Amino acid sequence: MSQRNIKLVIAYDGSGYHGWQRQQADVATVQQTLEEVLVRVVKHPVSLRAAGRTDTGVHAAGQVANFFSDTPIPTERLAPAISARLPRDIRIRSSRRVPDDFDATRSARSKLYRYTVYRGGLLPVCHQRYCYHYYLPCRLAAMQQAADRLRGEHDFASFASAGGPRLTTVRRLLRCQVWQRYDWLYFDLEATGFLYHMVRNIVGTLLEIGRLDRSPEWIETVLAARQRPAAGPMVPPNGLCLQWVKYDRSAGAS
Repeated sequence: MSQRNIKLVIAYDGSGYHGWQRQQADVATVQQTLEEVLVRVVKHPVSLRAAGRTDTGVHAAGQVANFFSDTPIPTERLAPAISARLPRDIRIRSSRRVPDDFDATRSARSKLYRYTVYRGGLLPVCHQRYCYHYYLPCRLAAMQQAADRLRGEHDFASFASAGGPRLTTVRRLLRCQVWQRYDWLYFDLEATGFLYHMVRNIVGTLLEIGRLDRSPEWIETVLAARQRPAAGPMVPPNGLCLQWVKYDRSAGAS
């Protein structure tokens, strides 16, 4: 059978993994776990290309990866076949054939990350892996005013942690929305690309503004500084989730 380019949409709980990317050290990663199962299913070596490298403890509802295979298994049957062999904290939401030039990394048009904050007094036990418990006062309107100033193309050097590969710290932020539902506070950030820890550093900075310590206009001073110490603290990884990755119609929406 001829080779097919197969696109997977993947959901996982990142609590027990050292991020997405396979590492040289003997540690569990999502990519390594998934590739080891794929080899057993398709009966040949597999190297996945993913839309993004989520960090240790970060989750995904719509991570996207692709690989080439000549397996005789029908493409749509691969998702349940792979999921049945995976640990319970990783699942394949869908599998489909895509054009040969599709690349989960390079073909992505934008990605949306959601950061979840719980503001109630007692954190529900079943949610402790998936949110940041932040019970200090927060001004929602002030945070949104600051978030609005981050939209567009800027040099986000002040929100980039050292260590990530990058040619430039300029990025285009398409969406930066703060919204609340009962005791839950959500930060939705969509961009064509993100810097290392960029989302977590932005959320930490917006929370500083929400605590009445800073005015919304302070965010412009932080951007202009282009130095990581100018921004607020980085929030923990467990509240962060890669919600979806957007592609052209030919590759299908994710």
